[in-house]
Amino acid sequence: MAVRDGAASVPEVEVALRKVGEASAEDIVKADGLAVGTPVHWGNLSAETKSFLDRVGAALGLGKKGATFGEGRMAGVFCTAGGPAGGQDTARLSIIAALLHMRFVIAGGVSGDGYGVLGPQAIAGGAPGGLGKSDLDDARRFGERLARLTKQFRSGAGK
Repeated sequence: MAVRDGAASVPEVEVALRKVGEASAEDIVKADGLAVGTPVHWGNLSAETKSFLDRVGAALGLGKKGATFGEGRMAGVFCTAGGPAGGQDTARLSIIAALLHMRFVIAGGVSGDGYGVLGPQAIAGGAPGGLGKSDLDDARRFGERLARLTKQFRSGAGK
């Protein structure tokens, strides 16, 4: 929800929140940008997220001659894991690699210290567990940045 809230804070941007299993081909084709999130399973993205990426490719032209896939579209990734060494980077990189193959332009996140990151991440396990304020702030910043860059890209260079 924090990623969506950040994206929705950008004027003139329409945001649709979908679980990966519920996003239709029409939703995918209509989107100028995608924020793809996944729980981390054994250092990798979830099977449901992998299935979603397969559906993105199919919806945007997999197997069609001259398909442009995600050309002119932005994407970014975020994840949650059960512990600090859960494989968050490898999960995000797997998604980023798939999106790059589909010709999306990737927008990373920005940490609270101002450094560029692959995308926000959170540790949901442990004590006390759950998402903290800094996790939610990172996610909101990421959503806002992705929406702002998508809007700029689609109105200029991406057309």
